[in-house]
Amino acid sequence: MASGLKSRYDTTVKQQLRERFQYGNVMQVPRVEKIVVNIGMGEAIGNAKAMDAAAGDLATITGQRPVVTRSKKAISNFRLRIGMPIGLKVTLRGERMWHFLEKVLTVVLPRIRDFQGLSDRGFDGRGNYTLGLREQLVFPEIDYDKIDRLRGLEVTVVTSAKTDEEGRELLKALGMPFRTAAGGRAA
Repeated sequence: MASGLKSRYDTTVKQQLRERFQYGNVMQVPRVEKIVVNIGMGEAIGNAKAMDAAAGDLATITGQRPVVTRSKKAISNFRLRIGMPIGLKVTLRGERMWHFLEKVLTVVLPRIRDFQGLSDRGFDGRGNYTLGLREQLVFPEIDYDKIDRLRGLEVTVVTSAKTDEEGRELLKALGMPFRTAAGGRAA
């Protein structure tokens, strides 16, 4: 079952971007390569059960089992040693990626209270965009009564764009609601 967002990318967005940036070859047109969903778990140092609860939430949200990320450095002030579990991540590609992106755009973002549009400061200089969500409750799969505490998470959309401008145009064409200069949502 093809995602509506994927078919929109193939039919209209690709052509729009090709005309806008004057690409000679259709393979130069930026595309979404993967989406990484990440939860930082600093609390896991003192509470091992928190990692299991967050892993369950992340698996429910993405439909894929998360991978534990481990510390690369030791920081004595945080009682952190090398190799300790400090987070969880899921990398989505293909059909799951398109389904998740469509869910974020059509269901999750509208559920955020007082949503004014996304900041365009989340770009990394290479066309990839990261947006932070303050709580996992904005996902409809999460049952309010079953969570142990609110956790924020980051959603990183990795594109093949070479610049932020190309990445911004790609995501805008897919329906990402970026804020305008006046502070309201872009049309």
